[in-house]
Amino acid sequence: MDVLLSTLRQSVFKTIAMKTTIGSVLLFAFLFSAAGANYNTGVGAGALALTSADGDSNTAVGTAALLLNTTGTLNTAVGTGTLVYNDTGNGNTAIGYNALPNNTTGTQNTAIGYSALRENTTGGLNTAVGLFALINNTEGGNNTAIGRNALQDNETGSANTVIGYRAGLAVTGDNNVCIGGAIGVAGVDNTTWIANVNTLTQNFSAGVNDYVTVRLSDGRLGHTAVVSSRRYKENIKPLAAASEALYALKPVSFRLKKEYDETQRLGFGLIAEEVEEIDPVLVYHNNKGQAESVRYELVNAMLLNEFLKEHRRGEEQDCKIQAQETTIAELRSEIGNLAAMVNEQASQLQKVSAWIETNEAKPQFAQNR
Repeated sequence: MDVLLSTLRQSVFKTIAMKTTIGSVLLFAFLFSAAGANYNTGVGAGALALTSADGDSNTAVGTAALLLNTTGTLNTAVGTGTLVYNDTGNGNTAIGYNALPNNTTGTQNTAIGYSALRENTTGGLNTAVGLFALINNTEGGNNTAIGRNALQDNETGSANTVIGYRAGLAVTGDNNVCIGGAIGVAGVDNTTWIANVNTLTQNFSAGVNDYVTVRLSDGRLGHTAVVSSRRYKENIKPLAAASEALYALKPVSFRLKKEYDETQRLGFGLIAEEVEEIDPVLVYHNNKGQAESVRYELVNAMLLNEFLKEHRRGEEQDCKIQAQETTIAELRSEIGNLAAMVNEQASQLQKVSAWIETNEAKPQFAQNR
């Protein structure tokens, strides 16, 4: 109020007009517009007090709403202390006590709720809906925060989108997404957190193929790739022996820490740090370069490759066995034929032997001369 009175005293070229009364309470609207300002509406003590001839199409309802606005246009301030320091910012909407009070030159911001975007000064294109939503943002732009305390710690980070109570509370970086109350991590960019039932995800970075990592309520992890078509890929080669790294992996059972899963249900999987030692390609890293999650979609492809290799080896073995069985059958047939020949020859030998014995037994007579 002291600031208001001081400003009013110094604005000698302004005029005061009483707009309306409700009951026994007088509501004074101070619309100190210089000649030429059009389409402005001010209702409340100090509303639009300093708007100049260039500040058009503003609406201020509430004590000190748009108090220090000079040339800003197309602003809407509803509530005590809304957009009070706005000077040249355009296209802002502030609804709720103390919403966007410190904005000076930021444009096209929307703040709905008590102290929403309270510290914003030059940031633009922000949307804050909820008590204390984006409260500490000063210069960050293109942020969307829906929910109480949403994106509370963000000051200069941009292009973040959060939805839910305390969603993105700790986020300070750029291009992050928090859904369902996931609070995120400070100083991390290009990351998606999703809270599902009382479980929060850790910070998993999106890859070049827009992989999204979701931690389900039972602790399972999953990655979904947006694209699989050949037209998005190059340098396509068979895995060959690359999948043999699987044989060095060490599956484990585990329980998530309570801050990530209150139920601490039993889970099965791999340890990212151990997998990284075997093959770094199989691991997702966060923005700090730390191993964060196993790329299970690659592990699955490697498993498929090893399965197919074993399947082919099995088929080759089956072919060899069939060939051997055919050879054995042929050998058996030949052996049968040879046995028949031997039997036939034995029979002939017996006949010859019998004939010789018969002839040897007959008496021999001398030939008469």
